[in-house]
Amino acid sequence: MVERTASARLPNYAGTFNIILFRDPSDGKEHLALIHGNPEGDQSVLTRIHSECFTGDTLRSERCDCHDQLDLAMQLIGSERAGVLIYLRQEGRGIGLENKLRAYQLQDQGYDTVEANLQLGRADDERSYEIAAAILDQLGIHSIRLLTNNPGKIEGLRQAGIRVTERVPLQPPVTHENRRYLETKQRKLHHLLDVPAPITDHLKHPDPKEVLQQFRAMHQSLVARRTPDRPVVTASFAQSLDGSIALTPGESYAISSRQSLQVTHGLRAMHDAILIGIGTLLSDNPRLTVRFEDGRDPRPVIVDSTLRIPEESHILTAHTRAPLLATTELADPHKIHAFENLGAEILQLKATRDKKVDLRELLAALAQRNLTSVMVEGGSQILTSFFVQELVDVLVITIAPFLLGGVRGIGPFTGLAHDRLPVIHELQHMPVGEDLIVWGKVR
Repeated sequence: MVERTASARLPNYAGTFNIILFRDPSDGKEHLALIHGNPEGDQSVLTRIHSECFTGDTLRSERCDCHDQLDLAMQLIGSERAGVLIYLRQEGRGIGLENKLRAYQLQDQGYDTVEANLQLGRADDERSYEIAAAILDQLGIHSIRLLTNNPGKIEGLRQAGIRVTERVPLQPPVTHENRRYLETKQRKLHHLLDVPAPITDHLKHPDPKEVLQQFRAMHQSLVARRTPDRPVVTASFAQSLDGSIALTPGESYAISSRQSLQVTHGLRAMHDAILIGIGTLLSDNPRLTVRFEDGRDPRPVIVDSTLRIPEESHILTAHTRAPLLATTELADPHKIHAFENLGAEILQLKATRDKKVDLRELLAALAQRNLTSVMVEGGSQILTSFFVQELVDVLVITIAPFLLGGVRGIGPFTGLAHDRLPVIHELQHMPVGEDLIVWGKVR
């Protein structure tokens, strides 16, 4: 049973509706029905059962197709003589807003929308449509034409006693931001969607393993000829066409395609260590593991001059190898002790004039630990510092085909004379998925 508690007239861009609030006494959740015309007792009423998506419906997130579906459904219902839209409070396919945001973080690390839910210990779709059927029953509607792309929704309503006479598709626009999400819904959740292949898919693109094979030969030769005082350093990052790695400082932004992520993870597996600055850790909380290619996880190295790293970071809780935290004498001794108890190795170095970790001393310490190669993945400040101090041997850039207008990946090279600017030689490039990967030696 559901309880009807309040109602009001609601004119909007799609027409005039009557909005009714229903409360589920079993859990106290409030659901809404927007009624256009007088559908009570009608057959094959045009109906949309829409699960709440705060990020999409309200904030108009481009990561999903929820706002587009809601908007189109409202317009289609408003153009009918009568129809109904039921708005269910089932955020994130039933896992709630908090878990949905955590799933977004995992998606930014390369998981798809289904894999992210499973990583959180939740089902891929936890929604129920019994409450929608109960609302329809109270409205006197028992036969509907359902606006949906989801066969599971049709089956759920039929099992709850609602007769679905027709499926009316809601085809959303496919964009760079939502393509992978829609492809996952199509492939894994069996949604009936038309997701055309990217234009670049009509061209012959090399397999990511071809890029890795070419890079491996160059990498092995550099490692074999390295100086004993420091490991070979590979600077690697993904950027948009205009050189941006994020929209705003401290914000995570997914740029690479799935195929490019395979290359990145393959590169990680070739290196003994992977290094990031504390800024990247605080914004992304990355795992820095090898998931999309075969190979061993590199040892994570975090540059953190005052040990601001949270104790619940994935580096400390979900990595297969003990992290090395490079800090200075400015770090709190109590924090040092706490992180050592969590299994981290603390490398305390003398602070530079600007109170940062001395990168040359850090590389020397890594070499003493028999780490022959290190991959620097960010962020912008740490990458720029490695270039300014002339510590980069190889550069790998993944270029995604869109403009972002945000935070620059590297630079400016303040203090470097023109004749000391980094020069890329033995340059190679290869399209991978929708992206272009460029790499070469640096001198």
